[in-house]
Amino acid sequence: MEFNNEMLISYSKPLSFTEENRCKNAIQMISTALKNEGYSETEGITLSFSDTYAYETRLKKGSREIKLLVQGSYANKTNVKASSDVDVAVIQENVFNTNYRAGVTDKNYGFSSSAYRSDQYKKDIYDDLISYFGPGSVEWNNKCLSIEGNSYRTDSDAVPARRNRDYRGDYRMDSTNYVGGIRIVPDKGEPIVNYPEQHIENGRNKNNSTNHYFKKNVRIIKKIRYLMKDARISSADNVSSFMLESLLWNIPDYLFTTEADYLKKFEGILNYIKNSSSWDEYKEANGIKPLCGTAQEKSNLIQFITDLNNFFEPVY
Repeated sequence: MEFNNEMLISYSKPLSFTEENRCKNAIQMISTALKNEGYSETEGITLSFSDTYAYETRLKKGSREIKLLVQGSYANKTNVKASSDVDVAVIQENVFNTNYRAGVTDKNYGFSSSAYRSDQYKKDIYDDLISYFGPGSVEWNNKCLSIEGNSYRTDSDAVPARRNRDYRGDYRMDSTNYVGGIRIVPDKGEPIVNYPEQHIENGRNKNNSTNHYFKKNVRIIKKIRYLMKDARISSADNVSSFMLESLLWNIPDYLFTTEADYLKKFEGILNYIKNSSSWDEYKEANGIKPLCGTAQEKSNLIQFITDLNNFFEPVY
């Protein structure tokens, strides 16, 4: 497919000025639903990081402490699909999972086990949302609870999660010295540990260090992926938008700023990726997990990049 500079400029732009309002609306309505069920807001809705839409708030009900956080492409201002839902992590903070190095246990930190299971937590959040939004407005899915939008509320996914504390780098037995992620337990499949706060902060920093061209090019590659899907190129179905955003996060900053022309800039980024020998060193945009966790994921991504280079025909 032929691409010119004007096309890539249009792809690089944020979806619309209403995206921020969608994020605010999503976190506000979930917060309101939980407050309707006895939670109180301990911190008002604020931005986790400037120049993002990563709104957050904290609530409490008895001993239960929850953080709501807008995450994903909306939070990172890299969304290119108008119909996508806003992801809001509903993170339980006071009950958490831990990772330790060999020889260290809960006893070293004075922690005790909780009988409150992740599946029960998801059920409790579901019941709270149903009580407020009404039957038929909330759909139970494998990883999330989808809230149906209407004329005054946003289509949203509430993602029940529990804080994950990784103490493997702590040698002081300091309970506050951990890498904080979130642990999602699907109905089917293995638990997933993600790092949304680090992803948001790293993306913001990368964007600033590239004169805001990082996220522009993320939007470009995401948009072209959808064009490839429309063209029935199967490799586009085997990589996620998050994987592509993370891939570009690993690319040296100078490639985003050397060329003023968007077409030359993107072509230079693609050429760098195509000739890369560092696939096993690349990380997700959170800077913690490997970009390709399995050989299959690596194969899928390399095939996508090969097909993308064939699909992308620059016209100067």
